[in-house]
Amino acid sequence: MKTIEVDEELYRYIASHTQHIGENASVILRRLLGLDVSQSHIPLSVTVSNITAGVKKDKAVFSHDTARVIHDLLLSNNYATKSKAIDRFMLILSTLYNLNKQAFVAATESTHGRTRIYFANDKQTLLASGKQTKPRLIPDTSFWVITNTNTNRKRNMIEQIMQDMKFPVELVEKVCGTI
Repeated sequence: MKTIEVDEELYRYIASHTQHIGENASVILRRLLGLDVSQSHIPLSVTVSNITAGVKKDKAVFSHDTARVIHDLLLSNNYATKSKAIDRFMLILSTLYNLNKQAFVAATESTHGRTRIYFANDKQTLLASGKQTKPRLIPDTSFWVITNTNTNRKRNMIEQIMQDMKFPVELVEKVCGTI
């Protein structure tokens, strides 16, 4: 994939025509120009198998495109117009899920409190894990998350998930700073 520079006005125009989370600029431009959108499929992540000392490990390797999707989300009008931390939190969770479903699932399994479960495949599991959990379905996913935590706890949840998904520390800090 080639890299091009565009001014802020063009960037905002392209970003404003995003139809779904995780859509890359090539797809948006192809749609705007009337070109065949199906020809521009570029994977956002790949899996590399490493064998070290006889132990096989799968490591998610995130491309520059994956980081770009997160940066684009943070700069998007959709994200900027979210006035509540819960709305930004839900949008980030949805984006992380759609970038790498397997890594997201693994990360949510290890993200929990001392007595509470933060993520589950169904509402009932979260309701059973504590009083007043206020579970909400994460948009465009099959996952539920508790939402009656304070903003700092929401940041910690995002931080842990992104670290488990192997995002760079600088990007994790940037995302958490926007919640």
